[in-house]
Amino acid sequence: MGFYRSFVPFRLGFSVVRQAEAQAHAQAAKQPSWLDQTWVRGQVAEGHPLTIGEPVVCKRRPPPATRPAGTGYNFLDSFGAYSRKYSAFPEPQRRRMKEAALRMFYFGYENYMEHAFPQDELNPIDCRGRGPDRDNPSNININDVLGNYSLTLIDALDTLAVLGNASEFKRAVKLVITTVSFNKDSTVQVFEATIRILGSLLSAHMIIMDPAQPFGNMAPEGYDDELLHLARDLAVRLLPAFENTKTGIPHPRVNLKKGVPSTCINETCTAGAGSLLVEFGILSRLIGDSTFEWVARQAVRALWKLRSDETGLLGNVVNIQTGQWVGKQSGLGAGMDSFYEYLLKSYILFGESEDLEMFNAAYESIQNHLRRGREACNEGEGDPPLYVNVNMVNGQLMNTWIDSLQAFFPGLQVLTGDVEDAICLHAFYYAIWKRYGALPERYNWQLQAPDVMFYPLRPELVESTYLLYQATKNPFYLHVGMDILQSLEKYTKVRCGYATLHHVIDKSKEDRMESFFLSETCKYLYLLFDEDNPLHRSGSKYLFTTEGHILPIDKIFREKSWEDTTSKEEGFVDNSGELDHRPANSSINCSRVPSERRYALPLKGVYMQQIDQMVGLL
Repeated sequence: MGFYRSFVPFRLGFSVVRQAEAQAHAQAAKQPSWLDQTWVRGQVAEGHPLTIGEPVVCKRRPPPATRPAGTGYNFLDSFGAYSRKYSAFPEPQRRRMKEAALRMFYFGYENYMEHAFPQDELNPIDCRGRGPDRDNPSNININDVLGNYSLTLIDALDTLAVLGNASEFKRAVKLVITTVSFNKDSTVQVFEATIRILGSLLSAHMIIMDPAQPFGNMAPEGYDDELLHLARDLAVRLLPAFENTKTGIPHPRVNLKKGVPSTCINETCTAGAGSLLVEFGILSRLIGDSTFEWVARQAVRALWKLRSDETGLLGNVVNIQTGQWVGKQSGLGAGMDSFYEYLLKSYILFGESEDLEMFNAAYESIQNHLRRGREACNEGEGDPPLYVNVNMVNGQLMNTWIDSLQAFFPGLQVLTGDVEDAICLHAFYYAIWKRYGALPERYNWQLQAPDVMFYPLRPELVESTYLLYQATKNPFYLHVGMDILQSLEKYTKVRCGYATLHHVIDKSKEDRMESFFLSETCKYLYLLFDEDNPLHRSGSKYLFTTEGHILPIDKIFREKSWEDTTSKEEGFVDNSGELDHRPANSSINCSRVPSERRYALPLKGVYMQQIDQMVGLL
């Protein structure tokens, strides 16, 4: 594809044969098909629209005659090392890992409270707090996120509830109510403020107001909707981002006191502008004010209208005034990831058919143009499935790297019911983790090496691991979680918390512990090992936001107190009153995982070995 054809590729891929391990090893290494493959995955069968939790039904090629369907691998004989390592996870070991995840969270949280609060983040090496970089306003790596509003405490609120710590949850809520104000001269990114602050305030408020109190008595005495009022106050301060934009796509940044800065650029990423609907929609439906959901939904619609007529794909950077794509890369990682995630999750919460139809169309375009590798995860020959970065206009390969944020996608595939494909993509990211003890921010699959070396304690691989375990209950994923937890303890733990890895190879560190480490990474690790958590006994009543905050799936969010007069694209049908979804950990979602493999390896040993070879582990 393009000038990448002129590259001399490393010899990565391995043909897979079924007959014997010796044949598998005898195959010559070859150029990965990801580099030049133009295969288009099968379409969703006609007359079979995808519904939440329903498996993606693809038109499959029959297996080659030399590979008859029904014959299987002998895991123990040919690739027994994988089975011996991953096929069981004793109960005492699970309990130890649960306690280790609990200790990890409290080590980070208590050090933040002791050394950093009320500042936004903890510098875990120097044991000091961190706030906005007032001396360098252009330092958006810091200033987009830190708004001088006790970010880490707010972001961690619902994690305290999930851990069942009612006393600390109530204390933290009171601290937020009495000390946090958004009337600050801080210029923050609309997306980050929404997912980290707004989402957590709404989550904690609903935990408090839940009459069932599944996590224990989390209601502070005398609570009077203060967190909801704070959430509305913040959202009102974010609304100027939607003003003076010709497309309806919001400005990327806003000053919480003064509005959109005069120096603000007119370019934003697709995920940043199109991933506000869950939090803004929940707020609107809680307070009965359509404004917030309306602006967020208009932004999604505006982006959707800009997709390519040829491929159905969107780019990653757009001009909010002209509607022209500044960045035409289409992928699943940075700048794109949560846009797709929130199309599906908005439908699950609100039941708006247009959200589901947009997601289905987007998922089909992703399969047709981004997916490379063999058609089936656990059958056939060729390289394992991988999603690459392409030009949105023609679907041609743009580069040979993937980024760590893409590791969220297997978790999203679990929600769609595409569990088999999720298994393969997750295994590839896990292999990268095994090689480095972390996920590099960018990994070049052609060079078998990181392009960007740092790892800021991101949660995406843990999130997908947790959701795959809920969908399959396969002990393999408990082993993955244990590997991740032990790597974090070994390579990132410092005197006062857990530090960003500056370099995944030499393990040098940066003095920063981002708030999502407590709100997501620790939460998903704990939930992975806590079989008896109320979240798992609730009949899948909850959905995770893109920042890992829990929201109840409730019929009240399918109801609106206002008349919907907004325009929808032709063909959308409103069924928002229906609550038709299948939960992620329902056994019905495992229909694509053959029953004989539920207690074996989720990915056949020969394919696991293939992936390990392709990232340089073997």
